[in-house]
Amino acid sequence: MPKLLVPRTAQKSVELALTRFPVVGTVGPRQCGKTTLARQLLSADSANYFDLEDPVSLARLENPRTALQDLSGLVVIDEVQRRPDLFPMLRVLVDRDDNPARFLVLGSAGPDLLRQSAESLAGRIEYIELGGFGVDEVGVARMPELWVRGGFPLSFLADTDGESAGWRRAFLRTFVERDLPQFGAALGVPALHRLLAMLAHYHGQILNVAELATALEVAQATVRRYVDLLEHLFLIRQLRPWRENLRKRQVKRPKIYLRDSGLYHELIGVGTMDALQVHPRIGASWEGFILEKVIAESAPDEVCFWATHNGAELDLLLFKQGRRVGVEIKRVDAPRRTRSMTIAVDDLRLEALYVVYPGDTRYVIDDRITAVPAGEPFSVW
Repeated sequence: MPKLLVPRTAQKSVELALTRFPVVGTVGPRQCGKTTLARQLLSADSANYFDLEDPVSLARLENPRTALQDLSGLVVIDEVQRRPDLFPMLRVLVDRDDNPARFLVLGSAGPDLLRQSAESLAGRIEYIELGGFGVDEVGVARMPELWVRGGFPLSFLADTDGESAGWRRAFLRTFVERDLPQFGAALGVPALHRLLAMLAHYHGQILNVAELATALEVAQATVRRYVDLLEHLFLIRQLRPWRENLRKRQVKRPKIYLRDSGLYHELIGVGTMDALQVHPRIGASWEGFILEKVIAESAPDEVCFWATHNGAELDLLLFKQGRRVGVEIKRVDAPRRTRSMTIAVDDLRLEALYVVYPGDTRYVIDDRITAVPAGEPFSVW
């Protein structure tokens, strides 16, 4: 299969959204395939295609109303976070009675960083998040490779593990030296690299902001601001704790995960499956990889974790349309019921608990507990 032409499941979602809303925002990390997806819908040579990293496109949009008002059909604006001031103009254009255009805007920052879009286009825009390749896109047979290299197309499709690792190294360098300063990061390049390395250390664990602040010699508020920024740029996930109305002391701080397993492996110095198999953080790596797979495939309305100070915990608590299910991620041959699972099912009133493991057989562990192979599509609704 030619590079970068792995069919993306999100394409159908984008096409459907464009029939419902005048503006669709496709957001996700840089280099995850947003531009490639957009070019499947509209040629980059079209007069309706604007790439805001291209000086010609920037010049064309110097007077945005003049440039956009006569266009019809699909209009693509790539890297829109470079010109958030365009959003008020888009509202004016799509509110015309005879609006002939649909706008697809691509951004490498989450909606919370594109505040003007939320304020200007409320009720007029639908956001669709695009990540790296998923197991459903590359196939179960290539899941180990996806785990090691991560889902970024140029990393996953590299000819060798060495080329893949080199691409990820360059991505992280560019992210720190160019992308973060674009959003106001002022810690300095060495400190930002240290922050990423320390967050990789916390991968799968409770975040300790005070410890990070001490190590970086900055205020805790500064650390929180940078952690939030990294989340909005899709590099990390802060998994918030759920607090049930129980007479138990429950964990109140978030867990941290590097969202792409390949970037996590680069930060901890792992480049091959052989190296990963003997690395002490393999369990945390597997947990983060499967966690992202489960969230992407189940598309919950809300996702949390749950833990008490007495040791009971649940890796994922998923909510959708009033329903709640739990997920435990185990890297064992044949998971069994544990006391922690029983407590979670009872205390959280779970409809069901699924234990995702690296085997190939689905089986019932208990009335409400089921073991699910990691390679299966995770759809529980």
